[in-house]
Amino acid sequence: MISVENEMIPVGKLATGIDGFDLIAQGGLPVGRTTLLTGTAGSAKTVFAAQFLAEGVRKFATPGVFVTFEEHPEEIRKNLLSMGWPIAEWEQSGMWRFVDASPQPEVDVVEAGDFDLGALLARIEYAVNQVGAKRIAIDSLGAVFSVFINAAVVRNELRRLAVALKGIGVTALMTTERTAEYGEIARFGVEEFVADNVVILRNVLDEEKRRRTIEVLKFRGSGHQKGEYPFTVLPDQGVVVIPISAIELKQRSSQTRVTSGNEDLDRMCGGGFFRDSLILVSGATGCGKTLITTEFIDGGARNNERCLLLAYEESREQLIRNAIGWGIDFEELEQKGLLRVLCAYPESAGLEDHLIRIKAEIDNFKPDRVAMDSVSAMERVGTRRGFREFIISLASFVKHREVPGLFTATTATLMGGPSVTESHFSSITDTIILLRYVEMLGEMRRGMTVLKMRGSMHEKDIREFSVDNRGMHIGKPYRNVVGILTGRPEYLSGEESDRMMSMFDE
Repeated sequence: MISVENEMIPVGKLATGIDGFDLIAQGGLPVGRTTLLTGTAGSAKTVFAAQFLAEGVRKFATPGVFVTFEEHPEEIRKNLLSMGWPIAEWEQSGMWRFVDASPQPEVDVVEAGDFDLGALLARIEYAVNQVGAKRIAIDSLGAVFSVFINAAVVRNELRRLAVALKGIGVTALMTTERTAEYGEIARFGVEEFVADNVVILRNVLDEEKRRRTIEVLKFRGSGHQKGEYPFTVLPDQGVVVIPISAIELKQRSSQTRVTSGNEDLDRMCGGGFFRDSLILVSGATGCGKTLITTEFIDGGARNNERCLLLAYEESREQLIRNAIGWGIDFEELEQKGLLRVLCAYPESAGLEDHLIRIKAEIDNFKPDRVAMDSVSAMERVGTRRGFREFIISLASFVKHREVPGLFTATTATLMGGPSVTESHFSSITDTIILLRYVEMLGEMRRGMTVLKMRGSMHEKDIREFSVDNRGMHIGKPYRNVVGILTGRPEYLSGEESDRMMSMFDE
């Protein structure tokens, strides 16, 4: 807040246009102020700073000035062309200007004690006036101040720079380096006290996996979301922030039922799944999860619903072959526009990249139902925290589209047991279906139960089911077996079974 003649006026926000960031920044960067963007090497500082200007040009037709202390402008033009930003064209049209303060190869760097920014500020102000810029990116402070040994001089000149930029009437983003992901905010230890706002980029190595996050540390006189948020850098898009904890619980709830694709399973669920429900199908490998997924898709297609299948364990050809074995033709459904299949190895990208691609597929195809086989395959490519955030964001996105989403998860052992996926996913799902192997008298059988179904009555029995070339056939409940869900099935004699049933009835 700022005071004008004793009247409190809120600090305005300038939308950056960077996907996801404006949500956690609650509108964007404070207008007319300086924001310090700090991070270690490889944390995407230069990309973020350039994107601040690029999105201003692309989305708001706002000119910008890029002040470079490290790379030559020509190198920046080449490097950022992969993001789809035609900087050279924007320069020709008067939407982008460089102020080149990068080191010259023929000039030796000498350590200095005194420093004067006057000449640089004059060049910046000239460039701003030349194109009518409202945004400035400065990359990076560390490159110019690293040659000065006097911290007091650095602090005074930084303050002078911030005041000068505010006087010019621009919103500025200045990058600086830090030596560790957690610790001092910036290299000199004074930068964060001069800037009005501080944003931290991190590129943490955790469990042999890199994970990028962004944190708004402070906005002077303005609100913002707290904590770290994952982000990624994509070709043709740049920085994309995934605002996990900023997700709001505003989904509507429907009483409309949709078929699971199997009449017997519909009866077990009290008439089918709710249209906007999330369904988790959990079981060991080979026990029928992919078959349930296939019948779920077929059930939607029979009602002319568009279905999106996300497969991370089998190729498209394998999925087509499996479906044909159960009498379902995926290729025919694709030709009719009722099915789209996306197959990818989990290791082909990071969790954030997979999430963004999934969201894009859903937005483009606009399916009436979504199936993912299997979500637990993603455990391999992320940390536990990253995987949990992936699950929450994906589930929320599907839920907001008000379409049923069916996700499969593989248990840790053949006989069942909890998995990382279940522990993260079970609390936010509406329906949980458990599949188990049942060993009986030297023979392996299969069992199924509806463990949970929000807002609806459902069967509590554990039913035996079989699989043939016509699909899944759900039979009678197991009456003489206990311990199926714990993975230790035990066969009871008729007398023992009757005694236990009588105790239950009492």
